[in-house]
Amino acid sequence: MGRGESSARQTPTDWVTRAADDAIRHARQADEKAGTEGGRIITCASGASPSGPIHLGNLREFITPHFVAEEIRRRGVAVRHLHSWDDFDRFRKVPAGVDPAWAEHIGRPLSAVPDPWECHDSWAEHFKAPLRAALAEMGIEMEEVSQTEQYRAGAYTEQVLHAIRHRDVIEEVLAKHRTKKADTVVENEQEAAALADSVADEDEEAQTGTGSLARFPYKPYCRQCGRDTVEVTAYDDDSTDLSYTCASCDFTGVTNVATQHEGKLVWKVDWPMRWSFEGVDFEPGGLDHSTPGSSYTVGKELVKRVFDFRAPSYVAYAFVGFAGVQKMSSSAGGVPTAADALKILEAPILRWLYARRQPKQAFNIDFGVEVVRLYDEWDALGRKAADPDRHDAQTLAFERASATATAGTLPTPAVVVPFRVLSSVADVTAGSAELISRTVGHVGYEHASVDDLEPRLTRAMSWMADFVPAEDRTTVRTAPDAERLAALSERERQWLSLLLDGLPAELDIEPVTTLVYGVPKLAHGLPLDADPTDEVKADQKAFFTLLYNLLVDADRGPRLPTLIVALGADKVRSLLTA
Repeated sequence: MGRGESSARQTPTDWVTRAADDAIRHARQADEKAGTEGGRIITCASGASPSGPIHLGNLREFITPHFVAEEIRRRGVAVRHLHSWDDFDRFRKVPAGVDPAWAEHIGRPLSAVPDPWECHDSWAEHFKAPLRAALAEMGIEMEEVSQTEQYRAGAYTEQVLHAIRHRDVIEEVLAKHRTKKADTVVENEQEAAALADSVADEDEEAQTGTGSLARFPYKPYCRQCGRDTVEVTAYDDDSTDLSYTCASCDFTGVTNVATQHEGKLVWKVDWPMRWSFEGVDFEPGGLDHSTPGSSYTVGKELVKRVFDFRAPSYVAYAFVGFAGVQKMSSSAGGVPTAADALKILEAPILRWLYARRQPKQAFNIDFGVEVVRLYDEWDALGRKAADPDRHDAQTLAFERASATATAGTLPTPAVVVPFRVLSSVADVTAGSAELISRTVGHVGYEHASVDDLEPRLTRAMSWMADFVPAEDRTTVRTAPDAERLAALSERERQWLSLLLDGLPAELDIEPVTTLVYGVPKLAHGLPLDADPTDEVKADQKAFFTLLYNLLVDADRGPRLPTLIVALGADKVRSLLTA
């Protein structure tokens, strides 16, 4: 069916649809202005500095252009997701947990700072690698560009020289936006943080020279010590010789901008330069790039006035917070990353958390008990999406999360067992995959092998073992509680006797459920299938508490039939017999 009027009414739209529309329109308008016929590859861009762990908030930088590029690709339009690694940025500070001696490298490019953990070639590569692996698992493919390699190879030399020749225009624009920013009214903490980031950018840019060369748009790294702690003292437009003095090592040198590629444009000039160089049609940015006087607003004017190009279509994305982080053993002392999340969330679910919300909508990812509810919601949405008559924006988000145009459908379990069941069984079986598999079969989820439960099974096991505090986990008794068993009332003894008499050697969930709920009925002389009276209901509650006390030394725990099936008849008999 085409995209006619009747089909358009039936086809749901979302923020991805609208962003793709804008990107395509943006590209076509640029083609018309350039007098070309179109047909070129549309570029959706992203960029990140590998200065530390790339957490789930930063993931929006990668996943937003991915979704937009996917939508464009599905329409049969040539597109690429181009990602720039800002590894030529300066190393700013030594984080907690790193040898303080690494302060020696402050001011050097991230790509030139050694990896203190000695597992990668540089600081930058150390933080790129785990994200690359996580993105691959999520089906996010992108064309990567290293800014170190680009600058060092002289790829931007013409653009750098052009910017330097237009440094008066650049300073005029920067000065105008500095004034606007000074008048900005800050309404919340997020805006305050954005404004602070923008001020920090300007402070760094302000240290490039003195006198008439103040705020010079290009900063070299010192040839002797490799740091960017330099002051530009002279520049010759004809020869392109740039003289500088390094405040760190007192080196005085001259670099030829045209032939010696030893530096980079300052950030607010670098970003619009790359829009022009790469022909960027769409790029997202955090709120810190979107406030008055910050990177995007400045770049939007600079790219037009200096580089004779237009800014890409743009969406600003909001804060992503984290709950239950204190329970995460793998990210102790830091913020959770995509790799951390993928230990407990199937890749489509992690994608869905971002696809279903507008980029400007802030949200939290909860790694505590909310994970169970999240899986339930995802499974319910999957059942809805299977019905073609229920196609709406929610199911569209499910489809975007579940598959990509290039990787196809992302891995999901062949047999979908609720996460709450898998995690409960993992809790009481000490994480044995085979025992979990056998128990899951007994509670009503037939499957051929453990593989049919993956990748969810491993995630349920990891969540229970690594993300749920010990005090919240179920601890099965290793021996019977002799003191409690000796103190049983006559009614409690009757209950246990009825349970053990009716317990078969091979346990299945339905008969065990009937028996567990039926024991108090039998004690009142009622059949198992009788409706419970008020007295029976009260006895059921007391009986369940007794079983939890004797089996797991608690007043509550996993659903009792599931617990009994998971433990097995022999274990249950051993704990309920004096």
